[in-house]
Amino acid sequence: MNTVGEGVIVEESRLPPGQYVPRGRPVIHYGRVPRFKQDTWDFRVFGATASGEEHRFTWPDFGGLPRTSVIADFHCVTKFSLMGNEWAGVSAQALMAAAPPADGVGHVMIWAEYGYSANIRMSDFSAPETLFATDLDEKPLSPERGFPLRIVVPHLYAWKSVKWVRAVEYLVEDRRGFWEERGYHNVADPWREQRYSYQEEPGEGPP
Repeated sequence: MNTVGEGVIVEESRLPPGQYVPRGRPVIHYGRVPRFKQDTWDFRVFGATASGEEHRFTWPDFGGLPRTSVIADFHCVTKFSLMGNEWAGVSAQALMAAAPPADGVGHVMIWAEYGYSANIRMSDFSAPETLFATDLDEKPLSPERGFPLRIVVPHLYAWKSVKWVRAVEYLVEDRRGFWEERGYHNVADPWREQRYSYQEEPGEGPP
């Protein structure tokens, strides 16, 4: 069945409950847009790594990792959805191959500029469609959309798709990230409308 959301016709089966398709492509983020300085930019993988050591990638290092692309919808917790986005970058699986986690890692914390963070279950992080995007629709990300790098976890609400990413921390025990500490759901599945922490079932959040 087709439906009309704010003037845009989409397949109803592609829209999670409570979502609509807006006119245009809204941009929402917390805080100011950081400036990219290639000479000092780095990306770290730390915490419970298989080697016990921190992995560090410069911008050229990161650009040398295997690249892939994903076409996926994008669902904001504020209820708009952007359909059929083509993201390109480095898959989370490729990053884990370059910087493996230790046994027992069940979650990751994604760290961004200014200390912003979001926690993600390892099963969501390691999904085939999860990637660290540098491009959107065959163009480099704009600064407002996360340039130079953002994670994209298209099957979760978009606050988990952190912009301006700088690090991944492997976690043996789950911790809440920035919005999760402020009342957002720990898992964030849009098909189950997991918007707020009061909706959490036993086992869906940290002890």
